[in-house]
Amino acid sequence: QTKTGIALLYDEVSDNAYDIRLKLTKEVLTIQKQDVVCVSGSDHSANHRTVTLRRQPVGGLGLSIKGGAEHKVPVVISKIFKDQAAEQTGMLFIGDAIIQVNGINVESATHEEVVHLLRNAGDEVTITVQYLREAPSFLKLPLGSPGPSSDHSSGTSSPLFDSGLHLNGNSTNTAPSSPSSPIANEPKYEKRWLDALSVPLSMARISRYKTGTDKLRSNAFEVLALDGVSTGILQFYTAQESADWLRAMSTNISDLTLQNMKMANKCCSPSDQVIHMGWVNERLEGTDSSQLYKFKFLALKGSSFYIFSTPPVSTLDWVRAEKIYNLCEVLFKIHKLWLADDCWLQANLYLGIHQDFDLEDQRQYCFSVMVGHGKSHYFNVELGSELAMWEKSFQRAIFLEVQRTGSKTYTCSWQGDALCFTVDFALGFTCFDSKTKNVLWRFKFSQLKGSSDDGKTRVKLLFQNLDTKQIETKELEFQDLTAVLHCIHSFIAAKVASVDPLFIDSQSVARKYMYSN
Repeated sequence: QTKTGIALLYDEVSDNAYDIRLKLTKEVLTIQKQDVVCVSGSDHSANHRTVTLRRQPVGGLGLSIKGGAEHKVPVVISKIFKDQAAEQTGMLFIGDAIIQVNGINVESATHEEVVHLLRNAGDEVTITVQYLREAPSFLKLPLGSPGPSSDHSSGTSSPLFDSGLHLNGNSTNTAPSSPSSPIANEPKYEKRWLDALSVPLSMARISRYKTGTDKLRSNAFEVLALDGVSTGILQFYTAQESADWLRAMSTNISDLTLQNMKMANKCCSPSDQVIHMGWVNERLEGTDSSQLYKFKFLALKGSSFYIFSTPPVSTLDWVRAEKIYNLCEVLFKIHKLWLADDCWLQANLYLGIHQDFDLEDQRQYCFSVMVGHGKSHYFNVELGSELAMWEKSFQRAIFLEVQRTGSKTYTCSWQGDALCFTVDFALGFTCFDSKTKNVLWRFKFSQLKGSSDDGKTRVKLLFQNLDTKQIETKELEFQDLTAVLHCIHSFIAAKVASVDPLFIDSQSVARKYMYSN
């Protein structure tokens, strides 16, 4: 199914916006611009057309003009009046820039100079025109045929004056002149929407923010292809239109990503499948304010969480990731959900670990992934549905990895003794001597009643003795305490999920709020 509609293409350099037509298919977004094309009678280019107008006693030249050098735009035809001289030629269109009047170049002329020249040019006026494909939206030119029936541009007043040249002007001959009409062999022209740029949506990314900042664009976003080709900034007339197009494009990109995942999984073993992948923005720490965020491509595959600067295309690309983390040792946390324009929910979805983030930025859908040695990555996505998908996918990938791995063992120490600490999906927690392998203590997951740590290397685990009901404290020291705490969290969450899947689903903050929104 193809979706089409009218939008604006915003140019940040000139601060102007131009009318465009969008055409969205499952695989490609095409940007179209209006142009005048020669449809019959001649092969020569429609770029420059020279037309002779015969001024009529009633109606004059039958057109109005706007613009001029003082506005940094050419003088363009803004209206063509029905059944009058300009329309009868069949060669002039709204949006045509006037290049010459009777051989005089007017490309750098002001509005008043061109009005004066046209009004005093006599009964026969020869003008050379070229269609202005990127007419700034402030000219408020009606899109005309073949534009949509509910035309955005027409009916709105422009800050620029419309000079009507449908009046007589200074005619030297008061006798009625024969009307301007196309000659049989002359070329025939039509205004059409022509493809200007096609952006493949496979592995494409969308951004609603000004590059690298947390400044949200109003009713606008940019689509970037895998090869970096950009649509430019697509601006929409209403927030609803912007949201509809954003959702439609995101859906198509997600569908294509799913296809790519299925293709990749055909080459992977059952234990090394891709669970989810896609673009996010990562907040950069300790950098200047001009580049707060950078695009990153994340993937959950097999036992690992990958961070790439560009998507993996071949099997070899997987080893070229910027970062690779074991899924048992990471912790997913949602930071921000925008429930309305003026409020956000901060959700704490983790146990026993506390880490403060500076949440002053304006980005809406944010999550972090905490990794070993107390480090973390802070990400943002464009839609609430994407945030819900990452939450669900991390959960699934971690649970699958825990069940596949079965157990993880870490070296640790206490009071000079070298020990090993095992987290086992079936047995719970076991601590044994690393040399003799003698088991020192063992507890089930359900016996863990609390924990505390010094934020560095030491942790206290509080277990309840099943016989005495007394709390027993076990202290251990690890090289990477954060990884161990994350692993404990992953195993306990997976254990709960295996017993009560509905409880885990009920804890999903993103899905609860975003799917109802």
